[in-house]
Amino acid sequence: MPKITDVMTHDHKRCDEIFAQAEEAVTQEDWDKAATLFKEFEDAVEHHFIMEETVLFPAYTQKTNLSSVTDALMNEHMQLRIIIFEAGENIKNKEQEQFLGQAETLITMLQQHNRKEETKLYTMADSAFRGDVDEMLTKMGMI
Repeated sequence: MPKITDVMTHDHKRCDEIFAQAEEAVTQEDWDKAATLFKEFEDAVEHHFIMEETVLFPAYTQKTNLSSVTDALMNEHMQLRIIIFEAGENIKNKEQEQFLGQAETLITMLQQHNRKEETKLYTMADSAFRGDVDEMLTKMGMI
């Protein structure tokens, strides 16, 4: 039986790989490729956030009566969305230096955010949803 931790960590890595490809395209000033890859990254991250915000976080909060963790993570999602938007604008405007600066900030924030989810929330969710993990992952569209 899959675990929330494993499935969602895999999705984090998938998003990271797409971002790395977009960043490489920016360093090569291949703006069309960068725009395509960054859009793919943006869509993947937004899908991931929506799965968490509409399915996992509410279900976890209802099951455990603990909202402090999910509230903090949702706040981080909003901050990350702003940086992602700004980085996308840098690509549209072919602003390599500005994008790379945003990318550094984004990578740092994503690493910290993902670590919190992977070491805290997902492991706690796996425990909270013991027999219902498959159902939860199905609701999120992950299996």
